Amino acid sequence: MSCGQTILDYGLRSIGIGEKLLPRTEFDFCTQVTLIGSGLIWNLYFGFFALLFGFFLANALAMAKASDSAWIRKPAEWFIFVFRGSPLFIQFFLAYQLFVLLPRSGIEIFGITIATSWLTKAWAGALIVLILNTTAYSAEIFYGALQTVPKGDLEAADAYGLTGWKKFRRVVWPTMMRLAWPSYTNEAIFLFHATTLVFFASFPAFAQQGDALYYGNYFADKTFNPFVAYPIVAVYFILLTLLLTSLFGLVNRRLNRHLPGAARRVRYRPQLIR
Repeated sequence: MSCGQTILDYGLRSIGIGEKLLPRTEFDFCTQVTLIGSGLIWNLYFGFFALLFGFFLANALAMAKASDSAWIRKPAEWFIFVFRGSPLFIQFFLAYQLFVLLPRSGIEIFGITIATSWLTKAWAGALIVLILNTTAYSAEIFYGALQTVPKGDLEAADAYGLTGWKKFRRVVWPTMMRLAWPSYTNEAIFLFHATTLVFFASFPAFAQQGDALYYGNYFADKTFNPFVAYPIVAVYFILLTLLLTSLFGLVNRRLNRHLPGAARRVRYRPQLIR
């Protein structure tokens, strides 16, 4: 089988398009690169939507933790403490066991039956866990940035007569994002790396449609040689990290465009002699 045909057969297999069965005898380099790259689609799915929803929830949670009301502040503090204090692997395991225990017929609330069977699927259940996990970590990052907003900025906002929501939207929130963005970039990278635990932890891969590490582990078991499949997985995630760093770097330059020297182009100057 040619490499082009392999790509056509297995390039989208992780989402149910192409060959239904995994290869049993042909484990050449092209097949491994193609299938592992196909599995990366799931990692992109989990990471993108977890970041998307987690970003907004983290902002709300950071504001809740900074609230003067204990009824709002304490739940936010405990949520952050629990999800930051427990391993993500255990969170996946406990969440899946909880979702399995839910009635298959659904839960009836106010006369309306809400289906629960979809929660045991990785695309939903695992995504919920990732959203909650990244919300806790990101909220702590945003809260720390919120606490370090310069008082001079707040006093300037007061001098211009900005109050309430307008003050938060024009002064506090942009400054908070500018201060938190480098650390949030690291959280985004860690989150995409953490997506490899979804099928490795407890959520089953339906019809052997898993992520990059799932296929990497499959080839390592079949060939008894982990030094081909796992490096391929690593290369894919290194490229993904470079892409994330570039995208978040663009946002960072946008956030800091008003600062002196922010528009200056960064050049790579290797230090050959120390």
